[in-house]
Amino acid sequence: MTELLEQAISRLKTLPPTEQDAIAAIILEELEDEVRWDAAFAKSKDVLANLAGEAIAEYRVGKTQELDPETL
Repeated sequence: MTELLEQAISRLKTLPPTEQDAIAAIILEELEDEVRWDAAFAKSKDVLANLAGEAIAEYRVGKTQELDPETL
């Protein structure tokens, strides 16, 4: 465990149980979000690679144009 995490847990222990549970729920939710994002990106790797290939092909044949920040 890192020193920073140890410090955070030490401070959490001083809070009332309801606040500890609230923060624990936030941490667990964040960890689950990371798992979901990792799974989503793992599944989309081929799709993203295909889209990138299409974009490069369009660029090479001159079908693209520079973005103008003024028109965004």
